[in-house]
Amino acid sequence: MQQRTHLTLSLFLPLLLYTTPSFSFFPSTDSFVYGGCSQLKYGPGSPYQFNINSLLTSLLSSSSFITYNNSTYSGQGSSPLYGLYQCRGDVSTSDCYRCVQTAISQIGVLCSGSCGGAIQLEGCFVKYDNASFLGAPDKTMVANKCGPVTSGSGTDLLSRRDEVLTELGSRGGSFRVSTVGYVSGMAQCVGDLSAAECADCLSEAIERARGGCGASMSGDVYLGKCYVRYTASGVYGKAGNDSSDDEAGKTVAIIIGLLAGVFLVVLFLSFLRKVFEAGKGK
Repeated sequence: MQQRTHLTLSLFLPLLLYTTPSFSFFPSTDSFVYGGCSQLKYGPGSPYQFNINSLLTSLLSSSSFITYNNSTYSGQGSSPLYGLYQCRGDVSTSDCYRCVQTAISQIGVLCSGSCGGAIQLEGCFVKYDNASFLGAPDKTMVANKCGPVTSGSGTDLLSRRDEVLTELGSRGGSFRVSTVGYVSGMAQCVGDLSAAECADCLSEAIERARGGCGASMSGDVYLGKCYVRYTASGVYGKAGNDSSDDEAGKTVAIIIGLLAGVFLVVLFLSFLRKVFEAGKGK
């Protein structure tokens, strides 16, 4: 019987779950947004690790010339492994490759030993699992963030925001942008959804953004297979930056760097132990 895995974002420290994203028109594509790993683990020396590496290597290779792809890998001694990546609709293929490369290196540290994992960076999304999720709609709330509340009545902001969200819902395509005055918005579906499934997912995300963020000057709603974001001018710029969010982003980078360092040290010590044991056996 095939074992199914489910991403459990609560496995991460709250800090790693979600940090303030920079939105479409602003900073780095490799900024961390959220990540999660399955609870199901594989043991040391399992061929599953080789299969994960092979799948992710294949996905990374294709990201150098196309901004979305999915793959099924049937490798050594295990059931098929499923994976996909997708880059933001306005990202070039060269930036897409760099973003996917960063995402894969980070998920390798964050989800080491897990049979499934997903990571969202500012410019790309990567997911793998041993249970097929390809082509399956998913409107589960994964992450959300509401910005500061506007001063005053906020009537003008709400009017422009609602117009932006309405346009995002009515436009076609898997990647959509809209601007009304000083309010801009962006939406995207994962490329394995049909047009009807994409519209349904975005409709859910838009309603959550509209109802959940009230008079906030920015809002981000990430569902399992789509997301919607909006912002008023300057919210993510110099005038609107929250120093606590900046510190959170720096802390995430430091923690990921430390975890990667520990991982490399463990690999190096393991290599030395094997060399020492081989020397004793001679």
